[in-house]
Amino acid sequence: MEIQIKDTNKTKPYQALLERISRRYIEGQAQALRSVNEALVETNWQIGKYIVEYEQEGNPKAKYGSKLLETLSRDLTLLHGRGFSRPNLNNMRQFYLRFPICQTLSDKLSWSHYCELIKVSDDLERSFCTYLPDKEELRKMINNQLERAE
Repeated sequence: MEIQIKDTNKTKPYQALLERISRRYIEGQAQALRSVNEALVETNWQIGKYIVEYEQEGNPKAKYGSKLLETLSRDLTLLHGRGFSRPNLNNMRQFYLRFPICQTLSDKLSWSHYCELIKVSDDLERSFCTYLPDKEELRKMINNQLERAE
């Protein structure tokens, strides 16, 4: 990364210092984003787990028909603001159901990628998609699978 500042009084050692600081700053930002993403993904998985455990009340299957997600959405939004819409809470719930072992989550994928992955019903295909290195390739693969399912 070559940074050029239009001040001709800047020496080469100063330019090198500027580049070094800028490079470290950008690396630090990327590292912070990865850490925040990892915490968000794990938090959303935990929230999904709490919802499923509450719904099942210790039983292998949940009772359906309650307005749990609507009520949680309203109350959590009042307490914490954005991020707790009914669809997002449902995504968290589905996230836990599709990926029941937290340690198997990839730190390379963002929450939005997991929201796409939970739409894939086939466990093997979803597992394969989790390890695709290219995020655009992942999106294409999921869309193709969803089109075939319709």
